[in-house]
Amino acid sequence: MIKMTNLIKVTERRKKRVGRGMGSGKGSHTSGRGQKGQKSRGHIGILFEGMKVKKSLLKRLPLMRGKGKFHKNLKPVAIKIERLEIFPNGSEITVELLIKNGVVKERLAKTHGVKIVGVGENKKKFTFKVPTSKKSIVK
Repeated sequence: MIKMTNLIKVTERRKKRVGRGMGSGKGSHTSGRGQKGQKSRGHIGILFEGMKVKKSLLKRLPLMRGKGKFHKNLKPVAIKIERLEIFPNGSEITVELLIKNGVVKERLAKTHGVKIVGVGENKKKFTFKVPTSKKSIVK
């Protein structure tokens, strides 16, 4: 049985309108803003930091213009020369060969590029069709 005491409270209070007379609950004199000072008087810009323009947030951000605005300076994916041991001696190392054998992911190879780095030991000889470091050529 539904009684008045069992009912759920479904009232929503309106937002208080400040400075609209004594009866509004937030009226007269300071209208809930405290006393004196910049925040009590008017609107402060969202970017205002209370200092000279020279040091403001907007001035500290870099002024990047043009095409490369949203592109990061991407470095190529470094592949150690010891990971190339899976290929037979004298094979030609290309980006397609590295992707095919799962040494590097296709998405990374296309966006960043690939570079062979001379880290680790290598006993085989290869011909490279990808950028390589000087140490990897010597090894």
